[in-house]
Amino acid sequence: MAVVVLVGVLCWVRVRVGGDDWLWAVAGVAVVLLWVAAVVFRSRGTRLRRALLVTGAVVLSPLLVVGGMYGWLLVENMGTPAQTARGRGTDALWLGHAWVDGRRSQTDIDALVGRVRQAGIRDLYVHAGPLADDGSLDPSLRPTANRLIESVHRAAPTVRVQAWLGNVVAADRLRLDDPATRTRVLDSATRVLADGFDGIHYDFEPVAEGSRGFLDVLTGTRALTRARNAVLSVATNQLEPIPGAHIPGQVLFGRPHWWSVDYFGQVARAVDQIAIMTYDTGIPTEGAYSGYFSVQTRLAVRVVPADVDLVLGIPAYHEIEAMHTSAETVAPALRGLRLALGDDPPGRAVGAALYVDVTATDDDWAQYFAGWAGSPR
Repeated sequence: MAVVVLVGVLCWVRVRVGGDDWLWAVAGVAVVLLWVAAVVFRSRGTRLRRALLVTGAVVLSPLLVVGGMYGWLLVENMGTPAQTARGRGTDALWLGHAWVDGRRSQTDIDALVGRVRQAGIRDLYVHAGPLADDGSLDPSLRPTANRLIESVHRAAPTVRVQAWLGNVVAADRLRLDDPATRTRVLDSATRVLADGFDGIHYDFEPVAEGSRGFLDVLTGTRALTRARNAVLSVATNQLEPIPGAHIPGQVLFGRPHWWSVDYFGQVARAVDQIAIMTYDTGIPTEGAYSGYFSVQTRLAVRVVPADVDLVLGIPAYHEIEAMHTSAETVAPALRGLRLALGDDPPGRAVGAALYVDVTATDDDWAQYFAGWAGSPR
């Protein structure tokens, strides 16, 4: 029990105090090793019995660490969100492909604009791809994009309509480490900007920790968007809650669940807007998920530069999978966001980004208005 408590306290202090060096990870390992050492020192009896006790202590160590971190997340969920922690008109919404391929009518667009204005949503990430594996983009995928863009601009001039582009990153799919592929990605971005989109929203998955090719794409695209007074945004991995947490996934699967604070900061400095995909965590309970969401918000506010827009992805989809649990819903996500912002929000707007319109139910929207955007006007 002492190990569980100490691990939880270490995690809590690290997020509150800050500091992203390896001392926090070393301290956590030291706690576990001291516990194993205590078991060895206190064990009595035959060599076999002592060996079994030590083996049991080593095997139990990961479970104790997980238990400590789970308890920490529950502590992060304690308290009552401040009434002042609410949306400030900087939210975003991911929109499916039907909005640019002709399946949505003008009536649908008018209804969308009405809801966007009620909610204070500023950015629409409209699926205009996907990019082909070579980085090119088929122009026939977006035949009615102009109608959507013009309708939104006419009815809600402050709303930015961004082209959501992406693909699966892999050796046999989209290769961001290939210069020719990156050139075609930039050409695709140029083409959608020529359509009238207000920006580019990239969603490449999975991007490995430290990917130089990804940063090069962002740098090249930002030159394009700045020349056209447009915005560059990107959907990102989550931040590792403790230093080194990204390593297991990177080593075992080649794609981390988290990015390190250092790499996340590099990405943030290369764009105008960050949208963190704060879902698919595998967390089984709403209380722990709220706590985790609060942690992600606190870390992001600390890492993302003040002149870069920050939005946290809110899960408005319901397909239960290994990593997307029934606990990941709109209400606990917004509770965690508000807990992190507290009575004294940071000196910059922090928004919520709903994922995704095609799966969001009336109940999801009701939770969003009640927990963040206020009552619909």
